[in-house]
Amino acid sequence: MMNESLRALRAERVDGKVRSTLQQLKVSDLSPGEVLIRVAWSSVNYKDALAATGAGRIITRFPCIPGIDLSGRVIHSDDPRFSEGDEVLVTGYELGTGHDGGYAEIARVPADWVVPLPEGLDLYEAMALGTAGFTVALCVRRLEDNHQRPDAGPFLVTGATGGVGSIAVDVLSSLGYQVTALTGKKEAHDWLRELGAAQVLDRHELEYGQAPLEKGRWAGAIDNVGGELLSWITRTTRPWGNVVSVGLAGGSQLNTTVMPFILRGVALLGVTSSGCPAQWRRELWQRLASDLKPRHLRSIAATEVGLEELPGVFERILAGKVRGRVVVRIGGEKV
Repeated sequence: MMNESLRALRAERVDGKVRSTLQQLKVSDLSPGEVLIRVAWSSVNYKDALAATGAGRIITRFPCIPGIDLSGRVIHSDDPRFSEGDEVLVTGYELGTGHDGGYAEIARVPADWVVPLPEGLDLYEAMALGTAGFTVALCVRRLEDNHQRPDAGPFLVTGATGGVGSIAVDVLSSLGYQVTALTGKKEAHDWLRELGAAQVLDRHELEYGQAPLEKGRWAGAIDNVGGELLSWITRTTRPWGNVVSVGLAGGSQLNTTVMPFILRGVALLGVTSSGCPAQWRRELWQRLASDLKPRHLRSIAATEVGLEELPGVFERILAGKVRGRVVVRIGGEKV
């Protein structure tokens, strides 16, 4: 088994630059772990594009197979919790950054990282959701834990055409939230309304203002952008609203004051999918197969590619030219 060959997209550092190429490897070349999985599907996240191209310092050791998500069937397990043929998924931890990830026909991972595929999802749907869908589930949990209510008023989702954003629009609207989707892509307005947005705003038409507190517009928000936009959201959130910070596509700096927090009781909540406790992980995947399953998942995950097409997808994602989710077909049947 250790000599079985496999195809993988492998990232290497050459002359100080990251280069990802398709390679023929053996199982013995893979990172250690108790569970061997024949990968059916993976996905492409913004983090994957940063990792595989070197646009961000994401990978912590080279060479490394990127891909922070995978689903497939167990080939072999040294851990009694899993048996040959079990359908499973893996997201987060060091997968695809410090441990060989999902862009390979076979993966070997620690047993503690593996989640049984919940009833209500197939292997394709698990990766149509992937880390993006799991992040939305984490956001919902944090909002619920901090007493956010769907009937509190307009709820803002920024970066709404991205993976996290589009799933958030769908899921939150199905939970009864009055979702306002914010995007810089005018051509996507109708699509966002189809996903459930009650209102769509053009990011380019926003006026940020300078006051430490501005008129309260939002009962809460999920922000995928960061930077100046996140600062503006904290200033325009209503009393006791929750703002969940998810991404940094617009910058990692946050310039604000304490005014929203001490005068309006606004809460700024953080989410990290890679460091999520194992018990939460299983519970939230169960919810993604039930009450948090997007109604328009096939529309959100409308792009399907093979391993050889990944380099072009990375460049499009970094350029902001991809809508929704990209699913990577590795061993699964074409959908």
